[in-house]
Amino acid sequence: MVYVTETIDEKEVEVVLPVEKVLFEYVEVIDGCGPKYEGECLRVRGGPGTDFPIVSRLRNGMVLKVGGKVSRGDRDWYKIIFDEWLRYPDRLKSDWYVAAEYVTVLLDEGEKILTNNDGSIVSNKKIVVDRSEQKLTAYDGAEFFMEASISTGLELTPTPRGTFTIYKKTPSRYMQGPLPNLADKKYYDLPGVPWNLYFTSGGAVIHGAYWHDSFGSQYSHGCVNLPPKLARKIYLWADLGTTVVVKD
Repeated sequence: MVYVTETIDEKEVEVVLPVEKVLFEYVEVIDGCGPKYEGECLRVRGGPGTDFPIVSRLRNGMVLKVGGKVSRGDRDWYKIIFDEWLRYPDRLKSDWYVAAEYVTVLLDEGEKILTNNDGSIVSNKKIVVDRSEQKLTAYDGAEFFMEASISTGLELTPTPRGTFTIYKKTPSRYMQGPLPNLADKKYYDLPGVPWNLYFTSGGAVIHGAYWHDSFGSQYSHGCVNLPPKLARKIYLWADLGTTVVVKD
C-alpha cells in the first residue's frame, strides 16, 4: 500500500492510494525488413551510436523488451534486454541498441501466468485451431470474434490435438532451437517473437511469426503461427483461462 497525508476538515489524515500495475516498456519494429530479409532491415548496434558495430538485423513485427534509453547526439537509442531464461545464452554475444525512430513503444504488464490460486478463473472465450483447414477462429461465448489463416506444426513437430487452457501470456519471447524433446533438430534463433499465448506445458504457443508469410499451410515446430498484427489482436482479447481446442 501507498500512504499519503491529506488535510481534511483542518485535520491531517492518512489516505491509502491504490497501487497501479507496473507496466514494462517494449518496442515493436515498424521500419525493418520483410520475413525473408527483403528490403532494408533495422540494424542493431552493439552500443548507442552508429559508430558501434552492427550485431543483428531486425524484421518488421518483432517485439523486444526495453531496459533503458540513451540520448546521444541528436538521436535516442533503446537498450534491448533479454531477461528471460534462454536455452542457448551464448548466442547473445553483445549488447543490443536500436534507434528510437524505427520502432514504436508499447506498454504491457509483461508476463502473466495462472497460479495454483487461480483455479477459479473461468472464461467464456474459446479459440478453435483447425489443423486440416489451417484456420483459427475465436468466440466470446456464442459471439464470433475473428478468423485467421495460420500455420500449425509440420509432420515431425505436429501441434497437439485436444482441449487446453491458456495459462500464460507474454508480449515477447526469445525462441531458440533445436529443442531436445523434438524429433526435428533444426537450428533456429528467433528473438522478439511477439504476442505469445501458451496453452500446453510442452511449449505449444499461439504467437505471431515475423519470419515467414506461409499462413494457410503447415510451417511451425508445433506452435500456432499468425501474422503479427492478427497475433496482437487475439493476444489483447484472450484472457488467462481461455479454452483452446485443437482439432483436425
